[in-house]
Amino acid sequence: MEKATFAAGCFWGVEAAFRAAPGVKATEVGYTGGHVADPTYKQVCTGLTGHAEAVQVTFDPAVITFRDLLNLFWENHDPTTLNRQGPDWGTQYRSAIYTHSDEQFAEATASRDEQNASGKLYSAEEYHQQYLEKRGLATCHI
Repeated sequence: MEKATFAAGCFWGVEAAFRAAPGVKATEVGYTGGHVADPTYKQVCTGLTGHAEAVQVTFDPAVITFRDLLNLFWENHDPTTLNRQGPDWGTQYRSAIYTHSDEQFAEATASRDEQNASGKLYSAEEYHQQYLEKRGLATCHI
């Protein structure tokens, strides 16, 4: 068995995404990347501990590879929204990969670089294109 640790927003949804993958034997949610020992949820939510909500995945590399887990990580959240996933915001919801070996670090770095270079943009439906201009508006008021 090997371990991998991912932060990708609220750990409930992150855990569910990984638990559904064949070859994942166990998951554990927690807090990582901070400077306070054994923090509580209430402490982490202040943003002052430096921790991210994360899930540690124990997996069988003969069934699912670390690369497969990286693909799940990229597919199940938006890493371009700084410190935010959906309605959850704060530094504890940041996107991060915490590696357990030099090999995982190299693979995670390569995967990140591939994602950055992909230039993926999925066009919205036509009625969204130049939406404000088509309606004579200059800005979008939320």
